[in-house]
Amino acid sequence: MTTFKNKTVFISGGTRGIGHAIGMRLAQEGANIVIAAKSTEPNPKIPGTIFTAAADMEKAGGKALAVKCDIRDEAEVINAVNKAVETFGGIDILINNASAINLSPTLALEMKRYDLMQDINTRGTFLCSQKCIPYLLKAENPHILNLSPPISSINEHWFKNHVGYSIAKFGMSLCVLGMSGEYHGKIGINALWPRTTIATAAVQNLLGGNSIMNASRKPEILADAAYYILKRDAKTTTGNYFVDDELLASEGITDLSQYAYAPGHDLAPDFFI
Repeated sequence: MTTFKNKTVFISGGTRGIGHAIGMRLAQEGANIVIAAKSTEPNPKIPGTIFTAAADMEKAGGKALAVKCDIRDEAEVINAVNKAVETFGGIDILINNASAINLSPTLALEMKRYDLMQDINTRGTFLCSQKCIPYLLKAENPHILNLSPPISSINEHWFKNHVGYSIAKFGMSLCVLGMSGEYHGKIGINALWPRTTIATAAVQNLLGGNSIMNASRKPEILADAAYYILKRDAKTTTGNYFVDDELLASEGITDLSQYAYAPGHDLAPDFFI
Protein backbone atom coordinates (compact mmCIF):
# COMPACT_ATOMS: atom_id res chain seq x y z
CA MET A 1 0.00 0.00 0.00
CA THR A 2 1.57 3.28 -1.09
CA THR A 3 1.61 6.63 0.68
CA PHE A 4 -1.07 8.18 -1.52
CA LYS A 5 -3.28 5.12 -2.03
CA ASN A 6 -6.93 6.27 -1.82
CA LYS A 7 -5.89 9.76 -0.72
CA THR A 8 -7.99 12.48 -2.35
CA VAL A 9 -6.18 15.33 -4.11
CA PHE A 10 -8.12 18.43 -5.18
CA ILE A 11 -6.30 20.26 -7.99
CA SER A 12 -7.36 23.63 -9.39
CA GLY A 13 -6.63 23.96 -13.08
CA GLY A 14 -5.29 20.44 -13.52
CA THR A 15 -6.22 19.90 -17.16
CA ARG A 16 -2.72 20.48 -18.52
CA GLY A 17 0.81 21.53 -17.68
CA ILE A 18 2.05 21.51 -14.10
CA GLY A 19 -1.27 20.66 -12.45
CA HIS A 20 -1.78 17.75 -14.82
CA ALA A 21 1.75 16.46 -14.19
CA ILE A 22 1.26 16.58 -10.40
CA GLY A 23 -2.05 14.76 -10.74
CA MET A 24 -0.45 12.08 -12.89
CA ARG A 25 2.39 11.56 -10.41
CA LEU A 26 0.00 11.08 -7.50
CA ALA A 27 -2.40 8.99 -9.59
CA GLN A 28 0.48 6.59 -10.22
CA GLU A 29 0.54 6.08 -6.46
CA GLY A 30 -3.18 5.23 -6.40
CA ALA A 31 -4.58 8.62 -5.37
CA ASN A 32 -8.03 9.97 -6.15
CA ILE A 33 -7.61 13.08 -8.31
CA VAL A 34 -10.25 15.81 -8.46
CA ILE A 35 -9.79 17.97 -11.58
CA ALA A 36 -11.50 21.29 -10.82
CA ALA A 37 -11.17 23.52 -13.87
CA LYS A 38 -13.13 25.35 -16.57
CA SER A 39 -12.06 23.52 -19.73
CA THR A 40 -14.80 21.25 -20.99
CA GLU A 41 -14.22 21.71 -24.74
CA PRO A 42 -10.94 21.13 -26.64
CA ASN A 43 -8.92 24.20 -27.60
CA PRO A 44 -6.17 23.81 -30.23
CA LYS A 45 -3.98 26.43 -28.52
CA ILE A 46 -4.28 24.92 -25.04
CA PRO A 47 -5.13 21.22 -25.35
CA GLY A 48 -6.77 19.24 -22.56
CA THR A 49 -10.14 19.25 -20.83
CA ILE A 50 -11.29 18.13 -17.39
CA PHE A 51 -12.51 14.92 -19.02
CA THR A 52 -9.28 14.06 -20.87
CA ALA A 53 -7.31 14.86 -17.71
CA ALA A 54 -9.52 12.58 -15.61
CA ALA A 55 -9.09 9.79 -18.17
CA ASP A 56 -5.31 10.28 -18.01
CA MET A 57 -5.33 10.00 -14.21
CA GLU A 58 -7.30 6.78 -14.33
CA LYS A 59 -4.97 5.29 -16.94
CA ALA A 60 -2.08 6.16 -14.66
CA GLY A 61 -3.55 4.07 -11.86
CA GLY A 62 -5.71 6.43 -9.83
CA LYS A 63 -9.37 7.31 -9.62
CA ALA A 64 -10.56 10.62 -10.98
CA LEU A 65 -13.42 13.09 -10.80
CA ALA A 66 -13.85 15.82 -13.41
CA VAL A 67 -15.73 18.87 -12.10
CA LYS A 68 -16.37 22.01 -14.14
CA CYS A 69 -15.28 24.78 -11.81
CA ASP A 70 -14.40 28.44 -12.28
CA ILE A 71 -12.46 29.16 -9.10
CA ARG A 72 -13.55 32.80 -9.28
CA ASP A 73 -17.07 31.63 -8.45
CA GLU A 74 -17.64 30.75 -4.80
CA ALA A 75 -20.72 28.62 -5.56
CA GLU A 76 -18.81 26.57 -8.13
CA VAL A 77 -15.92 25.98 -5.73
CA ILE A 78 -18.34 24.87 -3.00
CA ASN A 79 -20.01 22.54 -5.49
CA ALA A 80 -16.66 21.05 -6.58
CA VAL A 81 -15.56 20.49 -2.98
CA ASN A 82 -18.91 18.91 -2.11
CA LYS A 83 -18.70 16.57 -5.11
CA ALA A 84 -15.17 15.58 -4.13
CA VAL A 85 -16.30 14.73 -0.60
CA GLU A 86 -19.42 12.93 -1.78
CA THR A 87 -17.41 10.84 -4.26
CA PHE A 88 -14.31 10.03 -2.21
CA GLY A 89 -15.29 10.70 1.40
CA GLY A 90 -12.98 13.61 2.12
CA ILE A 91 -10.05 15.72 0.93
CA ASP A 92 -6.44 15.03 1.92
CA ILE A 93 -4.47 17.41 -0.31
CA LEU A 94 -5.18 20.70 -2.06
CA ILE A 95 -3.01 21.83 -4.96
CA ASN A 96 -3.56 25.52 -5.73
CA ASN A 97 -2.27 25.41 -9.27
CA ALA A 98 -4.68 27.55 -11.34
CA SER A 99 -3.08 30.80 -12.43
CA ALA A 100 -3.42 33.66 -14.89
CA ILE A 101 -0.53 35.67 -16.30
CA ASN A 102 -0.29 39.02 -18.06
CA LEU A 103 3.09 40.76 -18.06
CA SER A 104 1.89 44.18 -19.18
CA PRO A 105 3.36 47.23 -17.42
CA THR A 106 1.12 49.51 -15.37
CA LEU A 107 -0.21 51.84 -18.09
CA ALA A 108 -0.83 49.01 -20.56
CA LEU A 109 -2.65 46.63 -18.22
CA GLU A 110 -6.42 46.77 -18.68
CA MET A 111 -8.26 46.57 -15.40
CA LYS A 112 -10.24 43.53 -16.54
CA ARG A 113 -6.91 41.72 -17.04
CA TYR A 114 -5.69 42.93 -13.66
CA ASP A 115 -8.92 41.71 -12.03
CA LEU A 116 -8.66 38.34 -13.77
CA MET A 117 -5.19 37.73 -12.31
CA GLN A 118 -6.23 38.79 -8.82
CA ASP A 119 -9.41 36.72 -8.96
CA ILE A 120 -7.72 33.52 -10.14
CA ASN A 121 -4.32 33.70 -8.47
CA THR A 122 -4.81 35.27 -5.05
CA ARG A 123 -8.56 35.14 -4.48
CA GLY A 124 -8.92 31.70 -6.10
CA THR A 125 -6.16 30.30 -3.90
CA PHE A 126 -7.77 31.79 -0.78
CA LEU A 127 -11.23 30.56 -1.80
CA CYS A 128 -10.19 26.98 -2.60
CA SER A 129 -8.20 26.83 0.63
CA GLN A 130 -11.09 28.18 2.69
CA LYS A 131 -13.55 25.62 1.33
CA CYS A 132 -11.15 22.65 1.57
CA ILE A 133 -9.71 23.36 5.04
CA PRO A 134 -12.68 21.96 7.03
CA TYR A 135 -12.10 18.61 5.33
CA LEU A 136 -8.31 18.82 5.43
CA LEU A 137 -8.51 19.21 9.20
CA LYS A 138 -10.08 15.74 9.34
CA ALA A 139 -7.38 14.11 7.16
CA GLU A 140 -4.47 12.02 8.40
CA ASN A 141 -1.63 14.01 6.79
CA PRO A 142 -3.23 17.05 5.14
CA HIS A 143 -1.34 19.39 2.86
CA ILE A 144 -1.96 22.54 0.84
CA LEU A 145 0.61 23.22 -1.88
CA ASN A 146 0.55 26.54 -3.75
CA LEU A 147 2.42 26.91 -7.03
CA SER A 148 3.87 30.29 -6.11
CA PRO A 149 7.27 31.97 -5.72
CA PRO A 150 9.55 32.37 -2.69
CA ILE A 151 8.43 35.29 -0.58
CA SER A 152 12.09 36.31 -0.25
CA SER A 153 11.83 37.48 -3.88
CA ILE A 154 9.51 40.36 -2.99
CA ASN A 155 11.70 43.24 -4.18
CA GLU A 156 11.65 46.00 -6.77
CA HIS A 157 13.32 43.91 -9.47
CA TRP A 158 10.42 41.47 -9.65
CA PHE A 159 7.69 44.10 -9.51
CA LYS A 160 8.78 47.07 -11.62
CA ASN A 161 8.05 45.56 -15.05
CA HIS A 162 4.76 43.77 -14.31
CA VAL A 163 3.29 45.08 -11.07
CA GLY A 164 -0.15 43.55 -11.63
CA TYR A 165 1.10 40.02 -12.23
CA SER A 166 3.57 40.14 -9.36
CA ILE A 167 0.91 41.31 -6.90
CA ALA A 168 -1.36 38.45 -7.96
CA LYS A 169 1.33 35.78 -7.85
CA PHE A 170 2.87 36.83 -4.55
CA GLY A 171 -0.65 36.94 -3.14
CA MET A 172 -0.57 33.16 -3.37
CA SER A 173 2.70 33.15 -1.44
CA LEU A 174 1.21 35.41 1.22
CA CYS A 175 -1.56 32.83 1.66
CA VAL A 176 1.19 30.35 2.56
CA LEU A 177 2.71 32.82 5.01
CA GLY A 178 -0.53 33.46 6.85
CA MET A 179 -2.28 30.11 6.64
CA SER A 180 0.77 28.09 7.62
CA GLY A 181 0.85 30.06 10.84
CA GLU A 182 -2.89 29.86 11.35
CA TYR A 183 -2.92 26.07 10.92
CA HIS A 184 0.54 25.23 12.22
CA GLY A 185 0.69 21.65 13.44
CA LYS A 186 -2.61 20.83 11.74
CA ILE A 187 -2.08 21.30 7.99
CA GLY A 188 1.17 21.45 6.07
CA ILE A 189 0.93 24.59 3.91
CA ASN A 190 3.82 25.25 1.54
CA ALA A 191 4.77 26.81 -1.79
CA LEU A 192 6.65 25.27 -4.70
CA TRP A 193 8.32 27.13 -7.57
CA PRO A 194 10.60 26.12 -10.47
CA ARG A 195 14.21 27.20 -10.87
CA THR A 196 13.76 27.37 -14.65
CA THR A 197 10.92 28.05 -17.01
CA ILE A 198 8.64 25.06 -17.47
CA ALA A 199 7.52 23.74 -20.85
CA THR A 200 3.77 24.39 -20.78
CA ALA A 201 1.26 25.74 -23.28
CA ALA A 202 1.15 29.03 -21.37
CA VAL A 203 4.92 29.45 -21.66
CA GLN A 204 4.86 28.63 -25.36
CA ASN A 205 1.94 30.95 -26.14
CA LEU A 206 2.83 33.89 -23.91
CA LEU A 207 6.57 33.94 -23.32
CA GLY A 208 8.33 33.28 -26.60
CA GLY A 209 7.36 30.13 -28.47
CA ASN A 210 9.81 27.35 -29.25
CA SER A 211 12.92 29.23 -28.11
CA ILE A 212 11.70 29.49 -24.53
CA MET A 213 10.34 25.94 -24.63
CA ASN A 214 13.78 24.63 -25.61
CA ALA A 215 15.26 26.48 -22.62
CA SER A 216 12.74 24.92 -20.23
CA ARG A 217 12.33 21.84 -18.11
CA LYS A 218 9.36 19.49 -18.27
CA PRO A 219 6.49 19.84 -15.78
CA GLU A 220 7.44 16.46 -14.34
CA ILE A 221 10.21 18.08 -12.30
CA LEU A 222 7.57 19.91 -10.28
CA ALA A 223 5.45 16.78 -10.09
CA ASP A 224 8.31 14.84 -8.54
CA ALA A 225 9.13 17.71 -6.18
CA ALA A 226 5.47 17.89 -5.10
CA TYR A 227 5.44 14.14 -4.49
CA TYR A 228 8.31 14.42 -2.01
CA ILE A 229 6.82 17.45 -0.25
CA LEU A 230 3.41 15.82 0.17
CA LYS A 231 4.97 12.65 1.58
CA ARG A 232 6.42 14.62 4.49
CA ASP A 233 4.82 15.07 7.90
CA ALA A 234 2.31 17.91 7.61
CA LYS A 235 2.78 18.82 11.26
CA THR A 236 6.41 19.78 10.73
CA THR A 237 6.63 20.53 7.00
CA THR A 238 4.89 23.87 6.72
CA GLY A 239 5.57 27.50 5.86
CA ASN A 240 8.26 26.59 3.33
CA TYR A 241 8.93 28.12 -0.08
CA PHE A 242 10.46 25.19 -1.91
CA VAL A 243 12.35 25.50 -5.21
CA ASP A 244 12.18 22.34 -7.30
CA ASP A 245 15.88 21.58 -7.79
CA GLU A 246 16.76 22.31 -4.15
CA LEU A 247 13.94 20.10 -2.94
CA LEU A 248 15.01 17.22 -5.18
CA ALA A 249 18.62 17.64 -4.07
CA SER A 250 17.45 17.21 -0.47
CA GLU A 251 16.06 13.85 -1.57
CA GLY A 252 19.38 12.87 -3.16
CA ILE A 253 18.30 13.64 -6.73
CA THR A 254 20.92 15.85 -8.38
CA ASP A 255 20.96 14.62 -11.99
CA LEU A 256 18.12 16.60 -13.54
CA SER A 257 18.90 15.84 -17.18
CA GLN A 258 15.76 13.70 -17.49
CA TYR A 259 13.64 16.82 -17.06
CA ALA A 260 15.14 18.80 -19.96
CA TYR A 261 12.55 19.60 -22.63
CA ALA A 262 15.28 19.91 -25.27
CA PRO A 263 18.52 18.33 -24.02
CA GLY A 264 21.64 20.33 -24.78
CA HIS A 265 20.03 23.77 -24.60
CA ASP A 266 20.88 26.33 -21.94
CA LEU A 267 18.12 26.71 -19.38
CA ALA A 268 16.24 29.96 -18.77
CA PRO A 269 15.62 31.00 -15.16
CA ASP A 270 11.99 31.47 -14.22
CA PHE A 271 10.50 34.69 -12.87
CA PHE A 272 11.17 35.49 -9.22
CA ILE A 273 14.37 33.37 -9.07
